[in-house]
Amino acid sequence: MASQQSELRSPAELIVVTHGAGTAITPIALSDSHSAQARLTELLPAGSELVRIFGPANRLERRLTGTSRLETGAEYLNYFYVRGATGRLDELAERLRTADDVAAAYVKPPAEPPIAPQGARAITGRSAAEAPPVTPDFAMRQGYLDAAPQGIDARWAWTVPGGRGTGVRVVDVEGAWRFTHEDLQVNQGGVIGGTPSPEQGWRDHGTAVAGVISGDVNAYGITGIVPEAYIRAVSIFGSGSASAIRSAADALNPGDVMLLELHRPGPRFAYANRPDQRGYIAIEWWPDDFAAISYAVGKGVVVVEAGGNGGEDLDAAIYDSRPAEFPSTWRNPFRGGEADSGAIIVGAGAPPPGFHGRDNGTARSRLPFSNYGKRVDVQGWGLEVTTTGYGDLQGGPDEDLWYTDVFSGTSSASPIVVGAVTSYQGMSAAAAGRKSPAEVRARLRETGSPQTDAADRPASQRIGNLPDLKSMILPR
Repeated sequence: MASQQSELRSPAELIVVTHGAGTAITPIALSDSHSAQARLTELLPAGSELVRIFGPANRLERRLTGTSRLETGAEYLNYFYVRGATGRLDELAERLRTADDVAAAYVKPPAEPPIAPQGARAITGRSAAEAPPVTPDFAMRQGYLDAAPQGIDARWAWTVPGGRGTGVRVVDVEGAWRFTHEDLQVNQGGVIGGTPSPEQGWRDHGTAVAGVISGDVNAYGITGIVPEAYIRAVSIFGSGSASAIRSAADALNPGDVMLLELHRPGPRFAYANRPDQRGYIAIEWWPDDFAAISYAVGKGVVVVEAGGNGGEDLDAAIYDSRPAEFPSTWRNPFRGGEADSGAIIVGAGAPPPGFHGRDNGTARSRLPFSNYGKRVDVQGWGLEVTTTGYGDLQGGPDEDLWYTDVFSGTSSASPIVVGAVTSYQGMSAAAAGRKSPAEVRARLRETGSPQTDAADRPASQRIGNLPDLKSMILPR
């Protein structure tokens, strides 16, 4: 896990939001949107283009039919990603903002996978030793599978119809994966959108996430929380994060699950990418990502979003200040209420002391790097997560045999929550029917193993409870 964080950044993104009414999609709305796109294209440098974040306009209405977003669907016609522009994006955004058609034009800083910053996690390095002829069984090292309050009670859920995630689809949105791994051979649908990053760190990260969720059932390696769920992936490279979220949403059905394994530097330190990740926040703070998440939730998809590793109080007043480059309609999504995206936001909690021989503080207390606040719904283990990838637990020359003991951050916490949500949806479907995104989030908040205090990090710095599948599914 010693990859330099600077290698694990997506390109900065230039987003344009045009004026438009938040009404139903009509021929007039479509015509106005096409006209605005044509006029703005003339302001772009050669080789670049405006790409609709929510896809071809003539298909948007069909995608929204039968959802809660149909009545205001025209708002999605207003979001564009500038593809092909390189260098001086801030200057281009400023020029675009002078156009009458433009409500906002802003540059999103590069996104990163939210693994814990160096200094907050064990870095043991990839093992050079050749892997044995048969990989050992590492399942007992996966304490997050155990009964509450240590784990999420996944092993119990496996005894319940649907508890292995049967029939539920999951899409992971981030950078890259290794779906040829020996423990990711069953129920893996591969990459269905975007262009995966060639960087090893992104690939290790995605592989680790997939292992936590859906590692195969066999006599070796690890076992995923929901090995019978069907997992696929969409990369943010080539299209940007909001387009990737929209693409993932269109590949899922109501009650399915989407994971957002990204965070970005926020306004605390002027949007600067930093090795310590201070000030990094959940991506829904940016208007296009928020719109894409709302689109997914409006289609009935349960969206699980990493809360970020910035050590930030998301209730702080700094997040109420609208950047001048954002649309005038923007409201701080961390306040919830009318500005609530509907996503489940995940914080990082400590594993039990002594797990893997290390002491990271009181179990289920907020880890120092984890963001917190009223909008954070639930926690997962933020350190000591055993899964596929990286190669510190088992390495060697063959990447398809790599395993790790130290996956971390809101990166490791979020797929644990996805596993719990997917198991819950599988069990619910087998009993009486899948739950809505709002019902799933409410159930996570009202059940589970409570957050605890740690020195200088009281439970009032909310990251929520650790899921407990038994308490989620059994009658109150």
